[in-house]
Amino acid sequence: MNMLNRNTITGSLITVLLATSCTRDFDEVNTDPNKIEKVTPGSMLTPTIYGMSTYFTVRSYDFTWQLMQVGLPHPSSGNAAHWYYLQENSGNGTWNTCYRLLRNLREMDEAADEYDQPIFKAVAATLRAYIVGILTDSFGDVPFSEAMQAEEGINQPRFDTQEEIYHSLIEQLEEANRIYAAGGDMVGNDLLYGEEATAGDQERNWRRFNNSLLMRMILRMSKRTEQNSYQRLQAMIDNPDEYPVFTSNAEAALVKISGLTPYDYAWGRRQDYVNFEAMAEFFVDMLNELADPRRPLFMTRARRLENGEYVDLGYRGIPSAHSGDASQFNYDPSTPNGDLMVYTTLGTEIIEVMMSYAEVEFIKSEVAFFRGDMAAAEAAYRRGVEAAITQWKGGVMPDDYFENEAARFDGTFERIMNQKYLALFFNDYQQWFEYRRTGYPELPKTPHMLHQGQMPTRFMYHTDVRRFNRENYQEAVQRMGADDFHTKVWWER
Repeated sequence: MNMLNRNTITGSLITVLLATSCTRDFDEVNTDPNKIEKVTPGSMLTPTIYGMSTYFTVRSYDFTWQLMQVGLPHPSSGNAAHWYYLQENSGNGTWNTCYRLLRNLREMDEAADEYDQPIFKAVAATLRAYIVGILTDSFGDVPFSEAMQAEEGINQPRFDTQEEIYHSLIEQLEEANRIYAAGGDMVGNDLLYGEEATAGDQERNWRRFNNSLLMRMILRMSKRTEQNSYQRLQAMIDNPDEYPVFTSNAEAALVKISGLTPYDYAWGRRQDYVNFEAMAEFFVDMLNELADPRRPLFMTRARRLENGEYVDLGYRGIPSAHSGDASQFNYDPSTPNGDLMVYTTLGTEIIEVMMSYAEVEFIKSEVAFFRGDMAAAEAAYRRGVEAAITQWKGGVMPDDYFENEAARFDGTFERIMNQKYLALFFNDYQQWFEYRRTGYPELPKTPHMLHQGQMPTRFMYHTDVRRFNRENYQEAVQRMGADDFHTKVWWER
């Protein structure tokens, strides 16, 4: 596992540790002359992007794949997420990592003020919305406005409501959009958009990312009818000059990872990605029905040993939440294709998904669908499908893809969401979040699932928060209803 998983510090402990460190009086003799005491805003950018994308790529594999029946450990017993088995510390790593990365962004924000580089305040706002969006969608109410303010004497931050958090993040994204529009040069190593950018492209792509993320956040509130999500999104769609968003895979937030130090692949060894993991039957069967060209990119072919020789079974997974007895499978199921994430030849680029162009098109398709504009819904649906296929190395859109009845737009919301589910493959927790918002795709249940097959809707709060920030923790729990895996967050109610 990479360094992100080893350096675990909680949001509550951050404030305590910082308060302690800030009161120490170091003598001049104890000052390291080689240490940079002031960071430039650009110096924080690539470490934060790499940390985000790599950590959540692994979490997608470890957690989202199981809940959303994409892939699962094989063999495995009943103590795994695909049985809906979660522990009280299942979200601790997410909590730790999000707050650690938010500390980076606070430093970026402060450095942007000190060096008078407002465009980095916009970048910090974009990335903050990305991280806090994952954090609050995973837990509900969390410390936000008072978080990481030990220097100001706040060691036990209050938990903001998710509604407050969403409104604040949306305001920050709106302000960032205005800053990007005003222009400004970005100086610093930019792993996401800087490597091959020509003049102006870097800033324009950050603006597109910002506004695409704004669309995601507004859509997430769609069940809260008082938020008028579809009307607000349509206003953005109708005004692309003011709200430019992704219009191609080249503009999307797809982080290119070479596997060369310091940008190692998320898995240090190929076998850690491909061994002891099987693709899930639901995911594979959906791709089979579509005759989808992503199958060889995502997975190997299944096989069975017959008379001393292996027989090819095509693409075949195993059911999630099965009985736990691996001997019931008389075949070797499809497993992850190592070349998607861990090339044997270091230096071969792979991508880690922060936000895709395909997601933007599926948002547009949903908005058009609920406005009753089926022509626009279909057009965006088709663009979304093509983008989702071609964003992967080797992905080619077949000319006859939509001639398949299973792939053709059929005028239903389910068809849009099923393809969006495939498009969100390897995209942190987004499949899980969208399932909780919409109920799609319709995942099969088994009698072996815990909690009567009820999908978990959140993580429990970090175990240390209950000890070190107990009063604010109890207030948040009372407000939300309970600190368990099935409490619905604000936008789900």
